[in-house]
Amino acid sequence: MPLNSTGSEAASVVILPVPYDATQEWRTGAREGPQAIITASPYLELYDLELGYEVHQMGIHTLPEIEPVMGNPAAMLHRVYENTLRWLDRGKKVVMLGGEHSLTTGAVRAYREKFPQLSVLHLDAHADLRHEYLGTIYSHACAMRRVMELCPVVSAGVRSLSLEESDFIKSKNIKLFYAGEKPLDEADISGIISALSDDVYITIDMDVFDPSIMPAVGTPEPGGLGWHEVLRLLREVARQKRVAGFDLVELCPREGPTSCAYLAAKLAYKLIGYSFARR
Repeated sequence: MPLNSTGSEAASVVILPVPYDATQEWRTGAREGPQAIITASPYLELYDLELGYEVHQMGIHTLPEIEPVMGNPAAMLHRVYENTLRWLDRGKKVVMLGGEHSLTTGAVRAYREKFPQLSVLHLDAHADLRHEYLGTIYSHACAMRRVMELCPVVSAGVRSLSLEESDFIKSKNIKLFYAGEKPLDEADISGIISALSDDVYITIDMDVFDPSIMPAVGTPEPGGLGWHEVLRLLREVARQKRVAGFDLVELCPREGPTSCAYLAAKLAYKLIGYSFARR
């Protein structure tokens, strides 16, 4: 099984499932995403054709799910922080499977303690830069606003934002790499990489992909990135930077075919492989 090939002590990578979606307001179900990805993962080929080896041989262990705190988003993020830090202290690379995007703040807070010069690569259809949404500053719509309070963020694939977010981006002179009619080219990828520090945490909202290949999300947005477009970016980031950790969030399996969970599982497996390829 690609996402559970060994015990926790021998593993280089631990998978942290977090089934939580308490602040989603439209198509809920991201809490079912982690289990769907784990269920799909045994059907991946162990051998990666591109990398030329079986990625699971480095040791991957899937942890038990984190029990959600449904009535207190701040407490939920703290629980993610504590669990992530516990495994980082044991020398593991932690891959979080969400759940909604607010969870990233807890994971980044833990990684920031271990990597003081950390930056975050944020792949998403949405900017997630609202200060507050539906009565909480810890909404999934505020995820990158909270992360920016911890470390620099570089966003790519964005194609939807609010007036508040647009004004905030202009006032802070924030550089975003928007999704457009043309795919990300070498100049875009070079610009993204040059804006990142040497240690990078990657957070991937599954709605960064076009709905034609990833309809199973809570807030789908047309005009998204393609599979090879995302892989090309991630491969180059991993080649030039150190990928400290990453997460995949916002998969809502009930909203699409099972191929969506398989795509997410393959993406996690590929990115684990990329993260260790430089070694």
